[in-house]
Amino acid sequence: MRFKRFGALIGAGLALSLAVSACGSDKEKTDAKTVVQKAKEDKKLTIGIKFDQPSLGLKKPDGTFAGFDVDVARYIAKQLGVPESGITFKETTSANRESFLGGGQVDLVVATYSITDARKQQITFGGPYYVAHQDTMVQAKNNSIKKAQDLKGKKLCRAAGSNSFRRVTEPPPDGKLNIKGVTLVDANSYSDCVSKLKAGALDAVSTDDLILAGFAAQQPGQFKVINDPFTDEKYGVGIKKGDKETCEAVNAAIQKMYSDGSAKTYLEKNFTGTGLKLVTTVPQMEGCA
Repeated sequence: MRFKRFGALIGAGLALSLAVSACGSDKEKTDAKTVVQKAKEDKKLTIGIKFDQPSLGLKKPDGTFAGFDVDVARYIAKQLGVPESGITFKETTSANRESFLGGGQVDLVVATYSITDARKQQITFGGPYYVAHQDTMVQAKNNSIKKAQDLKGKKLCRAAGSNSFRRVTEPPPDGKLNIKGVTLVDANSYSDCVSKLKAGALDAVSTDDLILAGFAAQQPGQFKVINDPFTDEKYGVGIKKGDKETCEAVNAAIQKMYSDGSAKTYLEKNFTGTGLKLVTTVPQMEGCA
């Protein structure tokens, strides 16, 4: 009798082991899917965007989303076979973009995500879908900062997770200007930077011109961009490391977005009237190697 019970226990344990193994195998298969495969099969994608950047990625009071990054994300998703109703937008900050992609919280990130060699070590980039330029924004009444070099001795915002401050204050290769005597003021995000600038807690915010133009347009007469650009910021689409199939599909979607005029429409819709000189020709793709 005891042998029968023992045999039954072994059989049950083996069955449980096989079941767990099968579940694990199914999960591994799901995790191994490329974003292209997931989009084709599920008709759904989770895309990381900023929620607090006017004209780029903004969650409006009614819960809808607007901005150039939002338009680009929807276009790419459509090219991958996902309708607008199948997109879930997830708030993604400068500080968590890599971890969200690596951990599977998002499938793609379209969030003013500059392509850099350091970031390429952690994720794969599609694009760029636009090349912005780092510039500087000050209060409209401020006449002491007319060019980037005037930031010497000033208080500059340092947004969490962003590299923009490094290009002002550090020597090459990270920095572009290597300006000494700049006091860095910490902030949680660029919307926090803008709040601190408005309150007089700092003198300037320096980051991509599209970001600055969006904030300046949101509060007319409060701020101005000094129009002294000093970098090329290649906005890429963040993809989990090694997903070459999705990278190539994203690049094809971006090229089509420019060739059919959609990119021009999105740029003009979101930035006309900001004073920015918009580029409506397709950027040179980085490649997916």
